[in-house]
Amino acid sequence: MESEPQSFKEAISSSEGPLWKKAINSEMESILQNHTWELVHLPPGSKPLGCKWVFKRKMKSDGTIDKYKARLVIKGYHQREGLDYFDTYSPVSRITSIRVILAIAALRNLEVHQMDVKTAF
Repeated sequence: MESEPQSFKEAISSSEGPLWKKAINSEMESILQNHTWELVHLPPGSKPLGCKWVFKRKMKSDGTIDKYKARLVIKGYHQREGLDYFDTYSPVSRITSIRVILAIAALRNLEVHQMDVKTAF
């Protein structure tokens, strides 16, 4: 099996090109559906940060390919604190933590309400 592509061009031109294209389209659909980006005006004198594609084959336990994954990532190493970003906190929780909280709520007959993350912080 070939190693994973290191660039967009390499992925598209490989023998697995159609499979990588499908993974890229899936990632773009996910980004759009989740409203990951917000289009804003760039401040004068600023340059936009670049991005790159990261490609991975997800494998089954028997060694066969389960699926092709493509992720669009920002080249954040070009950011400068106080200019490009101010906060480094990003609320992330593991699915196991959420399951434990829901199990406790179910055992204690508690109500669980959905919170809008955009207005919570």
